[in-house]
Amino acid sequence: MIMEKFEQQIEILSDLILINNDRIDGYQKAIEELADSDGDLRVLFTERIDQSTLFRSELITLLTRLGGTTPDGTNLTGKIYRAWMDVKAFFSGSDRKVILDNCENGEDAALHAYEDALRYEDLTLEQKAVISRQQSEIKFSHDRIKALRDSL
Repeated sequence: MIMEKFEQQIEILSDLILINNDRIDGYQKAIEELADSDGDLRVLFTERIDQSTLFRSELITLLTRLGGTTPDGTNLTGKIYRAWMDVKAFFSGSDRKVILDNCENGEDAALHAYEDALRYEDLTLEQKAVISRQQSEIKFSHDRIKALRDSL
């Protein structure tokens, strides 16, 4: 029973690490698609990359305490894994609204993964606190991106 609980915690943390890998890759792809005049979005997306890098580091710390190994890449499928991978396929040119729309969809996917993770009852208090805080920050990012998109 205890081993099963640790294995599930490892799986959840691994999935969230992959989601953050996807956020990093998704925002890097979005930056590549931006027009030169979209400097504000370049700054915003770079901040999201930095945010995901920090989140990934925090999750890796929790994972290694459990004896888990850090998953690499972005295309593994886990229990709660819903990723930016499908979203990234839809970038088409440097249309600001399309890029923001796809980034919002990616943030939706990340939020769903975090919601699913928080439904797991056997997370430790520390794990729940980290995941909940990260989810709140992703929600803020989502809402900011959505507001920018809706303003167009």
